[in-house]
Amino acid sequence: MELHLFNIANFKVDGGAMFGVIPKALWSRVYPADPDNLIVLALRSLIVETEGHVVLVDTGWGNKQDEKFFRHVYLHNGEGLVKGLANRGYLPESITDVVLTHLHADHCGGCVRKNNDNTGYELVFPRATYHVSRSQWDWAVKNNLREQDAFLEENFLPLMDSGRLNLIDDDYESSFLRDFSLRMCFGHTPGLMIPVIRYKGKTIVYTGDLIPTTAHIPLIWNMSYDIESLKTIEEKKQILTEAFENNYILVFQHDEKVECCTLEMTPKGIRAGRKFSFSDIGNV
Repeated sequence: MELHLFNIANFKVDGGAMFGVIPKALWSRVYPADPDNLIVLALRSLIVETEGHVVLVDTGWGNKQDEKFFRHVYLHNGEGLVKGLANRGYLPESITDVVLTHLHADHCGGCVRKNNDNTGYELVFPRATYHVSRSQWDWAVKNNLREQDAFLEENFLPLMDSGRLNLIDDDYESSFLRDFSLRMCFGHTPGLMIPVIRYKGKTIVYTGDLIPTTAHIPLIWNMSYDIESLKTIEEKKQILTEAFENNYILVFQHDEKVECCTLEMTPKGIRAGRKFSFSDIGNV
């Protein structure tokens, strides 16, 4: 198995939205905001090459929306999606599978682009099978007022139209490939999939939007974007307890500064332990 992690881009969101009921006086100590109350998030994608598969986990914002849309998310830095793959020796045609943790725009927008004459859409990864949980698909297609700005149909309906969409049933943990499973969660949005990977004798949890940054490890430090916050707390507690007891490594999709960490027990509960770059996983 070969793993790569790269940052597609950084973007900005409102810090209050990212920390929900936690007062700014507390969260800003560990994740500072700019004068407009915006915080910088990373947007990391994971490549897993194993058993003849080249799997890409999440695809970022994409580039289909107009300039006004992207002004609101302040995209900057990062490698870009296709360039980030190329920097690691992969072409779009190399990707056999795309795993979408969920269908919010910052996680699936890079699957689809406008075609050359701007009359429709085409898949960025034409040979890939696109994997989404059945619950998330049904929820996104139905849409709702709370998430309507996050579920953009042009990002995911072309996947169904292409015939390359695979819906994964909502078992607690689905075996995707050998040493690669998908853990189902429902607090952030129904059918959020959390990749759990066994690699070089270690277990790696790609925490996605369940635990977007190290600052979100405390159980009640959660996003206002979560649809069912009490479920988020229970799901975090379960995964963090398991991870601490078994020395798992957490990989963060959105933490601007920290790619990975171990966990340690403190008087306040489970917290981030050693923080390190993804390239150092083999040395931990």
